[in-house]
Amino acid sequence: MATTATPTRDDFAALLNESLGGDNEGFEGRVVKGIVTGIENDLAVIDVGLKSEGRVPLREFAAPGQKAEVQVGDEVEVYVDRIENTHGEAMLSRDRARREAAWDKLETQHAANERVEGVIFGRVKGGFTVDLGGAVAFLPGSQVDIRPVRDVTPLMDLPQPFQILKMDRRRGNIVVSRRAILEENRAEQRSGLIQSLAEGQVVDGVVKNITDYGAFVDLGGIDGLLHVTDISYKRVGHPSEVLNIGDTVKVQIVRINRETQRISLGMKQLETDPWEGAAAKYPVGGVFKGRVTNITEYGAFVELEPGIEGLVHVSEMSWTKKNVHPGKIVSTSQEVDVSVLEVDGEKRRISLGLKQAQANPWEAFAAAHPVGTEVEGEVKNSTEFGLFIGLDGDVDGMVHMSDIAWGVSGEEALNLHHKGEMVQAVVLDVDVEKERISLGMKQLERGGVAAGASGSINKGEVVTVTVLEVRDGGLEVQQGDDGATGFIKRIDLGRDRDEQRPERFQVGQKFDAMVIGFDRSKKPNFSVKAMQIAEEKQAVAQYGSSDSGASLGDILGEALKQKNS
Repeated sequence: MATTATPTRDDFAALLNESLGGDNEGFEGRVVKGIVTGIENDLAVIDVGLKSEGRVPLREFAAPGQKAEVQVGDEVEVYVDRIENTHGEAMLSRDRARREAAWDKLETQHAANERVEGVIFGRVKGGFTVDLGGAVAFLPGSQVDIRPVRDVTPLMDLPQPFQILKMDRRRGNIVVSRRAILEENRAEQRSGLIQSLAEGQVVDGVVKNITDYGAFVDLGGIDGLLHVTDISYKRVGHPSEVLNIGDTVKVQIVRINRETQRISLGMKQLETDPWEGAAAKYPVGGVFKGRVTNITEYGAFVELEPGIEGLVHVSEMSWTKKNVHPGKIVSTSQEVDVSVLEVDGEKRRISLGLKQAQANPWEAFAAAHPVGTEVEGEVKNSTEFGLFIGLDGDVDGMVHMSDIAWGVSGEEALNLHHKGEMVQAVVLDVDVEKERISLGMKQLERGGVAAGASGSINKGEVVTVTVLEVRDGGLEVQQGDDGATGFIKRIDLGRDRDEQRPERFQVGQKFDAMVIGFDRSKKPNFSVKAMQIAEEKQAVAQYGSSDSGASLGDILGEALKQKNS
């Protein structure tokens, strides 16, 4: 029996070289198979049939985050960098072999738009590095997840699918995305789930996120928006007042847009609508208690019950305070009484009045102060036509300039008073509908118009007066029986000294006198002396002249005779 000689290393190399189609130089730059012949420390000794063996670090046989599992006798693929180095050893690389094999496979998968499996194993600027079975790819930070991820540690060193976005073998660049896989999976889940939902359906969900305008609720793979206006019929300032992230809520599907896969949700739709029967519950003219929930430039919103709010327009807030900001009349959360002015159930609107729920101050003033009543108040303002006086009940009355003082022009009368002065007046008229109160000040003077006189007196006019009081300095007199009262100074009682004695007059005595002016209190000043002088001038002008030769006695005698005839 013939024996076959055991082939030598040279024979094996020759055969391998023959199979590769050339001499040993054909090994370089190729991926070949070899046998692990030994493990030395952290190196694996591999025989690929060359003159000498090569050594490869064990870490090149380990997947990221794992230990190397290689034993003597294992057949492995390695990349031949050089046939021998300065030490005569073959330069082999397991990483290069894996990378070359991986690139071939990845190019095929990328062309077919298939997912690839990889492991995130490191961080670099702007993203992470991913091992795709030997080829290293770049994972941008924006492509890690659908939403920003703060901590990527739980995702590292775990095999997971990726989508190749771009690859360039010549430059050795590969860009992958994990987000694309997640979006594709979510789209599949959303598409299947959205087909199972219908408008009006009531489902359970978990609050996933809260914003200023509402909350996103996870319905088991697809999110729906619960707008803040659909959370409750009552006013909700911010969704966080009612909801918390992680809360399980029961919602109704209000609307589904299958094209955009957007779902609108509602919670208040599961409650009883408080507006049903609101018109009967809140009749026009009824007075109800409410709470101020919001204040704007044009009014204030008052909540009558959870879900029903009405607007108090600024014009309906106060009887007396006009053109003021609503915030100066009411405050947020204040309890107020309001009157229902109008109810529109279809538009879900209620118009309310704040002043209508309070007593009309004009009616109250008219009842408490009938015409002729004396009042006292502060001069609030002076206009070109009169004075405004502040009265009880926070209302104002007006004294027309013609009713300020006797015998004084309007402009002069206005100058007699100033803002802030306390004055007295009499009520002349109250118009509740027009919210007007007419006052008079001159009517309070003794014997004034309010007592029955039919006119006023003017400077230079001669009137008949009645003595009311005799004083050392003169006489207190009154025009007629019920006219204006005034004073005659001692010196004005006559031209002659004997006539200037007040004691020669008696209370109740009547005589003529001339109005010579008015004092600061608007009372007239009278003078007998001025009247006598005026009569003498008139007589001289009518019955004689300085060159006629007639004496003053003759002229006055003739004038007296004509007067008595």
